[in-house]
Amino acid sequence: MKLKVIIHEAKEGGYWGEVPAIPGCATQGDTFDELLSNLYEAVEGCLSVDVQNIEVSPKDKVMEIAV
Repeated sequence: MKLKVIIHEAKEGGYWGEVPAIPGCATQGDTFDELLSNLYEAVEGCLSVDVQNIEVSPKDKVMEIAV
C-alpha cells in the first residue's frame, strides 16, 4: 500500500507530517529522518484496531491481511 503524506517545516524547527487518507493521522520530528520514522509508526497506530473489545462468536474468524 502506498500513502501520500504532506510534510511541513515547523515554525519552531523540525518537521511535521500528515496523512490525508487517514483523518487525524499526523506526527512530528526534530529531523526529517525522525519524522519519517514517526510517520511509519503513526500510520501503523492509526490503522491498528484492538479486537479484544469486539465480540467474536465461535463461527467468526479473526485474520490479518497485508495491504
